[in-house]
Amino acid sequence: MKQPNTEEIAKKRISYEEMKKSAEELDKKAYKKFKNLQKKLTDSEGFLDEDGYPTESCLKLISIWHWSELESCFTFIKSIWHLASWGWCEEDGGHDTWLNQGVASNIHRYHISTAGWSGNESIIRAMQKNMMLWHSCWVQSRRGGHYIFELEKEEDKV
Repeated sequence: MKQPNTEEIAKKRISYEEMKKSAEELDKKAYKKFKNLQKKLTDSEGFLDEDGYPTESCLKLISIWHWSELESCFTFIKSIWHLASWGWCEEDGGHDTWLNQGVASNIHRYHISTAGWSGNESIIRAMQKNMMLWHSCWVQSRRGGHYIFELEKEEDKV
């Protein structure tokens, strides 16, 4: 296999500004795709099937939820979460039992338990597919389907 020479490599390099522009265009497309699916589901299809399970379109929406609206993503997930009155708890700050230290009051924590229900488990899998959501908010998973997520409160973001 022929190795590229220095001139070929230099021609393929893009500037920081070109890379930034490309990333912004991709982000705009992702946001538009998310908003279009959100509108479609809100207007017609719905989020749950006749048995109360999230539809495939609903799970797709969670998996592409835009990073700029993660707080609304958790609000949406709570609205479709089965047994939320038992398996969903939120707090500002709190105490991290694993690290045995306090959590800053500007951090909103979500303690979510699936209760072993397969519909909730499918929501968690959709959340895992959303890399921005999972990598920026996921804190901990425990045996038995318990998850902890943290999100900086919107009013505290700069």
